[in-house]
Amino acid sequence: MSGSAAGTATADVVCLGESMVTFLPSRPGPLAGVPSFGRGIGGAESNVACALAAAGHRAKWVGRVGADGFGDHLVDTIAGYGVDTSAVRRDPGRPTGIYFRTATDRATDTHEVAYYRAGSAASAMSPRNVPYEDLLPTRVLHLSGITAALSADCLALLHDLTAPREGRPTVSFDVNHRPGLWREGEAGPEVLLDLARRCDLVFVGEDEAEEAWGVHGTEAIREALPEPGVLVVKRGSEGVTVFSRTGTGAAGDTVTTVPSLRVDVVAAVGAGDAFAAGFLSATLRGLPVRDRARHGHLMAAAVLTVPGDLTDPPARAHADRLAALDDEAWGTLRLGPGWTAADGANEEVRVT
Repeated sequence: MSGSAAGTATADVVCLGESMVTFLPSRPGPLAGVPSFGRGIGGAESNVACALAAAGHRAKWVGRVGADGFGDHLVDTIAGYGVDTSAVRRDPGRPTGIYFRTATDRATDTHEVAYYRAGSAASAMSPRNVPYEDLLPTRVLHLSGITAALSADCLALLHDLTAPREGRPTVSFDVNHRPGLWREGEAGPEVLLDLARRCDLVFVGEDEAEEAWGVHGTEAIREALPEPGVLVVKRGSEGVTVFSRTGTGAAGDTVTTVPSLRVDVVAAVGAGDAFAAGFLSATLRGLPVRDRARHGHLMAAAVLTVPGDLTDPPARAHADRLAALDDEAWGTLRLGPGWTAADGANEEVRVT
């Protein structure tokens, strides 16, 4: 893996992006009928940082929050996972973003999200006010397409960070296509495609690639994104397909397909961020591609079996045992609530 030299990297992974306070409904139903909400946090990049820190890596989150109580809550909560928040900046003139969501799966027609993030502190991030010394001394710099959609300044920042430069760390990019975030007249899909092609490791869902770029199937997605050394195509219940560049041209790819796990889902939120964290964790450890994808699935299963976006991952030794199973045994796994507490002796929690 390319990136900063081990002697100069101050973090394993730096994650840049907006984190917001999220209000979770006290019961199912449309937002108009929910009487009360519980407070949590949400943000693709900070979710990844929290999961990586909980898994034992040196993770840093870089962002901007308002000089308000919600900003205090975000920074304190993220730091509580062991994340370095020393580079987070406070904006006295802009608020911390917040949002409300329903309890339903975001893929369903009944799911509602009400964002209050326009003009937020994070939307003011730019190459002028985010010191690069906070970002570049790392093995991996993790970004997402959500940041690019927040403002022209945020897009300029991502464009600059993904540009070739001497000593650039490995740049990881989760496409995270969110059509509702892009301003009228902006070509969000084209912007995301350009950014992804400038990165070293890219995560993209098969469904979002079809929605954004009109391409269908893993091979077509790889043709649209030939540059990244590693391309991870997430295929929902079918698993993931990973293209790893080992030579030149299409013939230079090693293609690895890893099936998903069967999971008793409690809440289908945060799984994509958790998968990225698991894959990055195994990448940092130098594990084979198959095991990187399996650790992604396991980290996602940890989040899918709890109500919120974040949870403690399984112990590393436990996850390593599961990731090392043969294909037949991997196919028998079924994970439900509480599975991360199992230690191998409690077989009924994890195997059917």
